[in-house]
Amino acid sequence: MEDRQATMQPEDYTDPACPFCTDAYAKKPAVRQIPIGRIMEKLDSYYDSEDISAAERHLNYWLEEAEAGGDEGGRFTLLNERMGLYRKSGRLEEAKRDAEEAIRSGRTIGVMDRAEGGTALLNAATVYKTAGEAEKSISLFEQAAEVYRKTLNPDDSRMGGLYNNMGLTLCDLGRYAESEESFLSAIRVMSSLENGRPETAVSWLNLASLYEARYGLESEISQEKIAECLEHAEHLLDSEKDRTDGNYAFVCDKCAPVFGHYGYFMTEKALYERADRIYGRT
Repeated sequence: MEDRQATMQPEDYTDPACPFCTDAYAKKPAVRQIPIGRIMEKLDSYYDSEDISAAERHLNYWLEEAEAGGDEGGRFTLLNERMGLYRKSGRLEEAKRDAEEAIRSGRTIGVMDRAEGGTALLNAATVYKTAGEAEKSISLFEQAAEVYRKTLNPDDSRMGGLYNNMGLTLCDLGRYAESEESFLSAIRVMSSLENGRPETAVSWLNLASLYEARYGLESEISQEKIAECLEHAEHLLDSEKDRTDGNYAFVCDKCAPVFGHYGYFMTEKALYERADRIYGRT
């Protein structure tokens, strides 16, 4: 699921009409605001049950409603969501199309210098990272970072998400020292949050993959650093093993094969079993 901080309300992007301007008296179609709260709640239920087809139909329907009703803020929010769905489904050309359209929409409603705009840039950067377009991705991440640093507290969870995803692209570009710094920043932010343990575990595993890329899997320094990262990640995920929410299941599914890659087969099996239990796949 994409960052929900991109949600917009009409009052966020509509200026009051000047009473002395004749345009104020021209008849304009009233904006029909879509019910973003209910839409997101239903979308989460589809993701929790892994019903991606239903999630896509849901998003497409409400995007059409937002467009028909002139609700550009709602459209902006749902484009952010749909690009994430397309990205996770491997439909990268469609994801890139929505990424560019979300940025255009954000400019239209004047939010690209606000946190919502930073989130749209982050989501778009993640799409291009997945598509293997690292240079385009890092440019968008840098723009997102500039916006976030001006608008968010340093310990905001969105900063942690930015650092984590940006670190992946920096690693792809061979900028290993910057990538390591980015992952460590993500760990500092996410570990300070009440419910940040699963995401902190993801950052530790990303750091392990960075060390493999930087030093090679067989080097002594790599093995030592990777083992430390895996230990931290396993501890964090085990401490949350009684959770039953979809986000924890998603993280378990994402982390399991990384442990398997490094030979931690029992941990891999346990994580898959937790995800299966939550998703009802058993």
